Amino acid sequence: MKVSLLLSLFFLIFISHYYGIIIVESRMLHLMNHGSSSKYLTKQELWFNQTLDHFSPIDHRQFEQRYYEFLDYFRVPDGPIFLKICGESSCNGIPNDYTSVLAKKFGAAVVSLEHRYYGKSSPFKTLATGNLKYLSSKQALFDLAVFREYYQGSLNTKLNRSNVDNPWIVFGVSYSGALSAWFRLKFPHLTCGSLASSAVVLAVYNFTDFDKQIGESAGPDCKAALQETTKLVDEKLVSDRTAVKTLFGAAELKNDGDFLYFLADAAVTAFQYGNPDVLCTPLVEAKKTGKNLVDAYASYVKDYYLGSFGVGIQTYNQQHLKSTALSEDSADRLWWFQVCTEVAYFQIAPLNDSIRSSKVDTRHFCLSLIHTRNLILLFQFCRYHLDLCKNVFGEGIYPDVDATNIYYGGTKIAGSKIVFTNGSQDPWRHASKQTSSPDMPSYIISCHNCGHGTDLRGCPQAPLSLEGNAQNCSSPDAVQKVRQQIIENIDLWLSECQDSGRSYI
Repeated sequence: MKVSLLLSLFFLIFISHYYGIIIVESRMLHLMNHGSSSKYLTKQELWFNQTLDHFSPIDHRQFEQRYYEFLDYFRVPDGPIFLKICGESSCNGIPNDYTSVLAKKFGAAVVSLEHRYYGKSSPFKTLATGNLKYLSSKQALFDLAVFREYYQGSLNTKLNRSNVDNPWIVFGVSYSGALSAWFRLKFPHLTCGSLASSAVVLAVYNFTDFDKQIGESAGPDCKAALQETTKLVDEKLVSDRTAVKTLFGAAELKNDGDFLYFLADAAVTAFQYGNPDVLCTPLVEAKKTGKNLVDAYASYVKDYYLGSFGVGIQTYNQQHLKSTALSEDSADRLWWFQVCTEVAYFQIAPLNDSIRSSKVDTRHFCLSLIHTRNLILLFQFCRYHLDLCKNVFGEGIYPDVDATNIYYGGTKIAGSKIVFTNGSQDPWRHASKQTSSPDMPSYIISCHNCGHGTDLRGCPQAPLSLEGNAQNCSSPDAVQKVRQQIIENIDLWLSECQDSGRSYI
């Protein structure tokens, strides 16, 4: 605290689906944001005026955007600045994850900007579809660029200097990991490098690889138990819809598709966030001993997913998603808008050997004019998702994934000085860049419970492990090896940034 006070005087004065990413990711971030203060480097709010529409030459409206700064480790005056990107959730502080360890090592200040529309950074008082026109990754990237210039200028003023840039490194996990990679791609002159942890840079319509990875991560015994459970639930949904939904504590989900997505995500969470045994151990045991699998799965869902993990049933209710009122749960609607307009990530069951129910999407073809650019009509396994987009946001809303991937490059992103990291058990890694290239290395952290953002968050991730402690990972050495490679890359980038003369003091 003494260092913090000294720095404060000297200057006069911080990560998705969709149902899974990121409805689940959003919920995980929500839980982190409402934890104890010891889990944060800082929770002190700061504000600045942000441009509403970066692409209009005549619209000069602004809104207040929230951000945070942590200066305890900052090496005055030439230390680096770590920009930790907030994603699809309210951002109530800078979490005390592995980024803090890196900040201490490199003498870095840590700053974090809340994503537009989320949390307290909403430009409008209601979230009607018409008011969401400025909610996009493209606008968010410009937000980051404008903030970066604002904060650097503010720092220069405090230090009584001008035309000086500290070296900036950008960090993000999941959707914010994609933003981290895209920021380096689109604004390479504003950053020395980027860590893109579990970065979902590929927009996908029919994301069958997601379900396939759940099967691989589960292993043969757990996979078989999950598949049998899904079959039994499908049968019970036909014979007694109300009873089976009540069993899972989800009677309010009148739409069967919403209910089945809820059940699928409950399983996903165990693998995505590094806690597979809490699901697989009781389910495999029930199958071996002849116990009721549906009851066993219902216990897991209620005790863990709805209980200790803290997901709310309303998250999956389309009536809830239609609410335009600003609230603590607005992130659900906001992220679905981004899903329905940019990235899709539509998680559907493969035609064969699926874990999740095939009653959503794969039994219903919908003819959609998606690839309007080439005037090609394609059959898409997308009925549930596109119907949801239409029901929640109105006519004409659908994700143009071709445009998104053309704009950013998908997994063929042509950036530089970006490190991609993924956990071996994480289903989202199939929307990330998993192939290394000379200036964009990609590392897979392999272990039994290595999931989403393991390099920054450790295992498991709920509750948050302080400083991303990796000791609970089944292979701590695998995590530490990738972390060492991250350190080496950051060290190299900072050296090259200084040598270029751009970040001289």
